[in-house]
Formats: sequence, C-alpha cells, structure tokens
Amino acid sequence: MQKYYLAVDIGASSGRHILGCLEDGKITLEEIYRFENGMVKKDGYLCWELDRLFGEIVNGLKKCREIGKIPTSMGIDTWAVDFVLLDSKNQILGNTVGYRDKRTNGMDKKVYEVINEDELYSRTGIQKQIFNTIYQLMAVKTEHPEDLKLAESFLMIPDYFNYLLTGNKRNEYTNATTTQLVSPVTKDWDMDLIETLGYNKTMFHTISMPGTLIGNFTEQMKEAVGFDCEVILPATHDTGSAVLAVPANDEDYLYISSGTWSLMGIERKEADSSMVSKAANFTNEGGYDYRFRYLKNIMGLWMIQSVRHELKDAYSFARLCELAKETDGFNSKLDVNDDVFLSPDNMVEAIKTYCKETNQKVPSTVGELAACIYNSLAMSYAETVEEIEKITGKPYSRIHIVGGGANADYLNELTAKYTNKAVYAGPTEATAIGNILAQMLKAKEFVSLEDARNGVFQSFSIKEFK
Repeated sequence: MQKYYLAVDIGASSGRHILGCLEDGKITLEEIYRFENGMVKKDGYLCWELDRLFGEIVNGLKKCREIGKIPTSMGIDTWAVDFVLLDSKNQILGNTVGYRDKRTNGMDKKVYEVINEDELYSRTGIQKQIFNTIYQLMAVKTEHPEDLKLAESFLMIPDYFNYLLTGNKRNEYTNATTTQLVSPVTKDWDMDLIETLGYNKTMFHTISMPGTLIGNFTEQMKEAVGFDCEVILPATHDTGSAVLAVPANDEDYLYISSGTWSLMGIERKEADSSMVSKAANFTNEGGYDYRFRYLKNIMGLWMIQSVRHELKDAYSFARLCELAKETDGFNSKLDVNDDVFLSPDNMVEAIKTYCKETNQKVPSTVGELAACIYNSLAMSYAETVEEIEKITGKPYSRIHIVGGGANADYLNELTAKYTNKAVYAGPTEATAIGNILAQMLKAKEFVSLEDARNGVFQSFSIKEFK
C-alpha cells in the first residue's frame, strides 16, 4: 500500500497541500489543493486571517479523503517571526499582526534600552530585522501590555495550527530561532533575556526539533476531515524546509532559497555570533539536526511580485523575465534591502523615486522596471557571496537556487554573471519537499539527511547556468 506524506506549505501570498511519496526510489509530488493568503487591515494593523487559513488547511485535508489518498503523516510550514498569544481559555489575545505592519517602528530603540545591540547579537546570533519577534513583542508590551500579562501561551503561526489539529502545544526549533530570543549555544529559550525584556517567560513552551511527533488529530478534527493522521514537525520555518531540500552534501556551495524573500547563505555546524558577522548583517537561524543556516535576508521576489500585481497581473513572471532581458544595458540599480521597499504603498513609484533620488535613469517601461529589479537582486547576491567568502576565509564554487525563483531563468543567468559562479536551479518546490523529507526521515524512508538529499538530486531536474 502506497504511503503518502502531506506538506501544508503556507507562504505570504498562497498556500498549498502537496502529497509526496516514494515510487521506484524517487520522490514524487502531487499538489491537491491551493488557496490564497495575504494580510488585511484590521483596527489599523496589517493582520493575518488565521481562522480562514485554518479553514483552508481543513479543506485540503478533506480533499485527501475525497481523492482516496490518506496521508500517513502531515507537517505544516509557514513564514517566520509572526505569532499568537493565547489566554487561559486558549483564545487569541489581540490581533494577529503580520511582519509587514509598521507597529515595530522605533521598537528597536526600546529593546536597546534594556540590552545593547552588540550584546543582543552575541547572545542570539540573529540578524537585526525590525520585524523580528523580539521587536513585535516590544510593540505588544508598549501598546497592549494587558495582552502580554494575560498570555499563557506563545505560539508561532505553524505551532498554533498544530495545536488546533492535535490539542498539543510545542514551539518548533527552526521557527523559534527567528524570534531573536533563542540561544545558539543551548538551542533553547534565553529565559534571562526574555525576563530582562519584561516579557512573560511562562508563556513559552518546550522547543522541539523537526521530526518530532506532535500527536494525532483530535476527535473533533477526525470527525471534520474523515480520517486520522500523525502530525509531525518539519522545519516549520519555510526556509528551513527549503534548505533541507538542497540537493548537495558537500561543503563547496552556497544556497539561495528564492521566493518572496531571497535567503542566501551556507550551512554550518556552529553559529558565528561575532561582531564581524554582525557588521555584515548575517544571521544564524536554526536548521534541521541543529545545523545553522548562516545567511542573509535579501528582499527577493517580493519586489517583482508587487510590480506585477500593480500592473493588474497582466504579465506572467516568465514574460517579465523576457522583457527585462530585452532591455539589456539598462543599468540603474537599487539597494534591494532598503526599508523603502519593505511595504511601500506603490512599489513602482518607490523604485522610480529611489532611482531619481540616487541620480540614476528612472525606468519608464515594464521591461526596465523588471531589469532594474533583477539586476539589483543579482548584484546583491554577488555582494553577499563576497561577504561570506571573506568571513569564512573559504571560496565556494557554485550556488544552488531552490524555490520559486529557480524558474526565473534571466535572474539565474544574471546571478551566474555577477557572482562568477556556476548556478544550479531547482527544485522549485523545495519547501514542500523539505517538509516531506522531515516526515520521511521520521518514518525511516531515508536513513540519513545525506541519503534524503541524494534522493532529491535523483528525483528532480536541476538546470545549470554558467
């Protein structure tokens, strides 16, 4: 009887239910359900619609029953840093505010009144991003202190969904590290830091590793979907799952998990929380099997996604790549990590304003806008390669690009050109694959992480750019 493993992969703009199984030694995938996601304005904040999203998770599970492919286990991954606070009755306190909301403006200064920025980095190894959970919690403490006092549970978004499925509460390791509240030494909550900041330390739950069994469906959930299954922790941070699916086992490569964000880095056994690393703005996020994802957050395809949406979705991403390539020679560049591109009211105008203010040619066509974004991203990748090689004292021969951006051939060509590295693109469904791999490893379908990554290499096509 065929064994199916279900990945529920929820990104900032959409979610998918993908079934995976092994056939003749190769991993096969089948997308069975897809739904939209996005933040909505509520009480002046940008918020996630968690009730609707959980309803979509349930709908996808019902689809499994409908097509007669009942998963042995399932795992949920999402974006990082966002969370819910639950009261004594397990009701959400306040709004589930998303990371693009501006409530964290100025909260870094409040945190640094308690612990200076250098010490914070040396204790956590996490790159400063104004939307990190540590600053979001400071916003809650400042604006709604009653919510923090009443909170009995702190759960990241996938932790919360797992609780709704099983009735059990856990904090998963890879996502927990993005809070900037976990020690890279103990791999556990830094309770001294949490207490110093005035956060409610009793609301944090035990940190569990990818591959942990959370439990089976509650009776209510079994009745709702028509079957029971195990809920396993993957790397619930989508980048953690994507990196797990990089089809390589040596140490001679860099990776880019390319999607809404571009996460570029290497895998390490120990964190680097030095001031040199901090100055370069690198982070040490937790990975599978206590590995560290030493990487930099780069704005990524969010910019081209936003431009496409503002153009009424009239162009496919493939067409945008073609139009960009046709404008060869358009040389205006952006600092893609500038805060002006994080959540602008209008991305096209933000790009044009940036070019004007930096005395560069202002893009006037769709192709020039796309070229500006793609060249700027590739330039940022090249700068990041130089920084990693300088910090580690080691050259790397190639770059593996996984995720949706692996389909952006023009960007991949530019990446090879700007970095002077061989670029290998694929698999595109890396996050779902990594989610499924964690479940398969738990089920002993693969004997080791190395075996699982070899399975990815043998199962999916990889394109080469030089």
